[in-house]
Amino acid sequence: MKAVQFGAGNIGRGFVGLLLHEGGYDLVFSDVADALVDAINGVDEYTVHEAGPGGVDRVVTGFRAVNSRVDPDAAADEVATADVVTTAVGPTVLRFVAPTIVAGLTRRSPDAGPLTIMACENAIGATDLLRAEIEASAGADAPALLARAVFANTAVDRIVPAQPEGAGVDVTVEPYFEWTIESGPFAGRLPRIPGAHFVDDLAPFIERKLFTVNTGHAATAYFGARAGIERISDALAEPPIAAAVSAALEETSAVLARVHGLDPADLAEYRRTILDRFRNPALVDTVQRVGRQPLRKISRHERFIGPAALAAEHGLPTEALVGAVAAALDFEDADDPQAIELQQLLRTEDAVALTTRTTGLEPEHPLFPAVQAVFDARKGALGSA
Repeated sequence: MKAVQFGAGNIGRGFVGLLLHEGGYDLVFSDVADALVDAINGVDEYTVHEAGPGGVDRVVTGFRAVNSRVDPDAAADEVATADVVTTAVGPTVLRFVAPTIVAGLTRRSPDAGPLTIMACENAIGATDLLRAEIEASAGADAPALLARAVFANTAVDRIVPAQPEGAGVDVTVEPYFEWTIESGPFAGRLPRIPGAHFVDDLAPFIERKLFTVNTGHAATAYFGARAGIERISDALAEPPIAAAVSAALEETSAVLARVHGLDPADLAEYRRTILDRFRNPALVDTVQRVGRQPLRKISRHERFIGPAALAAEHGLPTEALVGAVAAALDFEDADDPQAIELQQLLRTEDAVALTTRTTGLEPEHPLFPAVQAVFDARKGALGSA
């Protein structure tokens, strides 16, 4: 069996690639970073270090890497003979991966079984997005090529902090992980992935993860950055920040219980587990890393506005989530283009137009006035600075 993993970064090697290796797949990484591809091909094994209670070292062997920028044909050839294709590149990069998958499907033998394709991204319906990009890239050939593949949405969860200098291709991760995959597309013929959890209805799991892990992680980062704290674990050690993050997650849990019927007691335990993970002092994770790309993180279907909009529509509290948005608007990072752009927009654009543009909320939405108010407040603070 062979798996092609698009994205050879820390998640690709330390989470998705690791589990595929443990499932018995020969592993091919496809990436566009010359130095990373060369580094992977320069070693026979790498180690995934699990940092924290219960963590162990896991050694990965039986892999190689191709540079899809320099040699797209080689990447397509690997896809053509693969059993599984996965991605960990970021939702916005999926459109660049699609043409290579199309080329691989075109070259695939008619006698080969269907290719399993799963986008392992921090986004709702990422595999659906990848399928749409593949369809667009394939053009008139799309129906025939799509018939050669099985597309399954997934929810993935593992914290992979910034890596220590000199680590090479080894990766440090937390011990905890979840990889949940919708089972329906496989018609009972599930791929062999140890540790993966197959479910009939993925939506509750995706939103539970996004609205708890991602919401809580980003909220901790933004509140921590506002307080001048460097590490995520140190931020949660401050009672006011811990209380603010907990309040935001209580609001997201109320949404999950209302929309998906999830048990409030189970959600409370899940929140405790997530916050304990963030407090792991063995994971040296910074508020700047977690807080980067604030424009994406305050967009309509992301970790703050997504659950807050649902809460407002159902008459549920949103104050803590809106408070997290306010903290996100304070986030500054000279090395993050989105953080720079956000601060420039706050200085130059009208609050109503900017709220609509960045959050995707229309003025008629019940959440809009509260969110506009925090945009107004941030603009006022910048104007008086």
